Amino acid sequence: MPANTPTPAGEPPRPNGPLRSPGGGRGTPGAAVREVAVPEVAVPEVAVPQEAVAPLIRGIAVLQELTAAGGTMSLSGLERATGLARSTVDRITVTLARMGHVRLDGRDAVLAPPVMELGNSYLAALRLPALLGGRADELADELDESVSLAVADRDGIRFIHQATRRRAMSLSFRIGDLLPAERTAPGPLFATEWTDADWTRWRTRRTTDPDGGDFPALPPRAPDATLEQDFARRADQAARDGWALDDQLIEPGLVAVSVPVRHPGTSRIACVASVVSHTSRRTAEDLRAALLPRLREAADAMQRALHESAPPQPTSPPSPLALWTGASKQELGREFIESLARGLTVLTAFDEGRSELTLTEAARATGLARATTRRALITYEHLGLVTRSPTGAFSLTPRVLALGFPPLSRTTLPRIATPHLKALTELIQESTSLAVLTPSGDEIRCTAGAQSRHVMSVAIEPGTHLPAPDTAAGRLLLEDSPHTLVDEQWEEGLRALAVPVHDRTGRTIAALTMTTHAARRTPEECERDLLPHLRTTAARIESDLHMTSRFTRVPLT
Repeated sequence: MPANTPTPAGEPPRPNGPLRSPGGGRGTPGAAVREVAVPEVAVPEVAVPQEAVAPLIRGIAVLQELTAAGGTMSLSGLERATGLARSTVDRITVTLARMGHVRLDGRDAVLAPPVMELGNSYLAALRLPALLGGRADELADELDESVSLAVADRDGIRFIHQATRRRAMSLSFRIGDLLPAERTAPGPLFATEWTDADWTRWRTRRTTDPDGGDFPALPPRAPDATLEQDFARRADQAARDGWALDDQLIEPGLVAVSVPVRHPGTSRIACVASVVSHTSRRTAEDLRAALLPRLREAADAMQRALHESAPPQPTSPPSPLALWTGASKQELGREFIESLARGLTVLTAFDEGRSELTLTEAARATGLARATTRRALITYEHLGLVTRSPTGAFSLTPRVLALGFPPLSRTTLPRIATPHLKALTELIQESTSLAVLTPSGDEIRCTAGAQSRHVMSVAIEPGTHLPAPDTAAGRLLLEDSPHTLVDEQWEEGLRALAVPVHDRTGRTIAALTMTTHAARRTPEECERDLLPHLRTTAARIESDLHMTSRFTRVPLT
C-alpha cells in the first residue's frame, strides 16, 4: 500500500510556508538563504542546486501565493508578494493561463479548476482518499459531526479528505489546508513518530514564526512560551493512549478527537481520522467519552480496508505535452515560459499505480526529455514537493496540495460554469444560463447566467424557478435528451436551445441553455449556428467539473 511516510532522519529542515527563509521573511524565490542560529539548534539552509529550474521555482511561488490569498490576487499584488519583477509575473501568469491553471480577469489572476490536476496527482498516488473517504463520509453521517482525514506534512498536518456538516456553525477547513501540528489533535499522534531532526525542524519553525503566519488557514495567535513543553507532553500522552484531543487549540469553541490509521505492513501512521465538533454541541471531554469508541472502530475498519485493498491499477499516463509546449512557445514567443510548463507537467506523471517513478518512467509518462525531467525533479526535491527513496524513485509529498487545491476544493458548479457562460455569451451574443431540476422535478432552478447586450434581451436571474415542462432546460433534464429546442412555447417571441452537462459518471446533472428572440434567429439557424458552440461550452464545463470533483464534492447550486 503506497503512501507518503514521515520525513526521514537526516533530511535538511525546510520551513512549511511558501518559499520563506528560516527567518520568516520572504526572499527572492530560489535564492539561497544564510545559516540562521536559533536557541538550542542551528540549522543550515540548503542552497539552490545548480541544476534547478529558476523559472519553475518562480512559477511555484506564484501558485503558492495565489493559494494563500484564497485563489485571486492582482498582478501587482503577486509582484509584491513574490518579490519578482512585474514583467516576470506577467510572463508566469500568461503561461499558467495558457495551461488553464489560472484565468486572467482584468488585472487579477484567478486560480482555475485545471490546476487541481496537480493535487489530484498526489491524492491519486496516495490512494487514501479513494480507499477511506467513503468510510469517513459514512461516519460523519452516523455521528452527525464533521470527520476529516489528515496526513503529516513535515511539522504540520494537511487535510486529504473532509466530510463536513451543513450548519450555521460549520467546519471551514478545506482539502489541502495546512495546520501547525501543535494546534491540532492529529499533530501529537504524528509527533510520536518524529525523529530528532523533525523536532529540530519544529523548534526552528516555532522560533521563526511564533504567531503562525506561515499557516494562512488559521488566524494568527499570540506567541505562547509554554506551547513547546505542552506539545511535547501531548505527544507523550498520545503515544501512551493511542488517541489525542484538541480542546480549542485551533480556535475558541472548536474541539476534536483523533485516532491514527496505520499502514498494514509497517504499522506506521498512514493518516489520522478526526471527529470535529463545537462546544455549543459537545465539550472536549464529552466528545472523547461519547465518540472515541466509535472513532476507534472506524479507524480499525479503515486499517482493514487498507490491508484488503487490491493492488493499484496503473492509469493511462498524461498525453505527451512536449509538442504542445513547443507549439505554445512558437505562438506566444517569449511570453510563454516553456520550462515552467514542462516542469509542471512532470507532477502529473504521478497517479494511482504510479506513486513512485524513476527518472526514466517520469520522462516516458510525460513525453519530455530525460534531462528536462531530471532538472524538474531536482527542483521539486529542493522545494519539498517530491522525495527520493534510497533506490532513486521519486514520489510526491503532501505539499503539492499547496499548489491551488484548497481554494478550489470548496467550489460549486455555478462557479465553475460562470466564466464559460460569459465567454459563450460574448461569442454568440445571446443570453446563456445553467439550470438544474429541483428535488420535486416539477421546476428548474437557474443557478448561473450571462446576459447579452441587446436592447431586447432575456434576463433569467440565478435563483429563478421556472416550470420544467415549459422550458428547454426542463425538458432536456426530464427526458435526458441530446438537446432540446423550445420555440415560443414558454413565452411568445422567445426561443431557447439547451444541451446537457454530465458528471464524472456520465449522468446528466444540469442543462446549459441559450435564449434568443424569435426575430433574431430561426429554429434552423439556432441548431445550425449555435448548437455546436453550446456543446463545446458544455464540454469545457464538464472538463472543469470532472477535474474538480475527482476528490471533492461539488454542489450543483
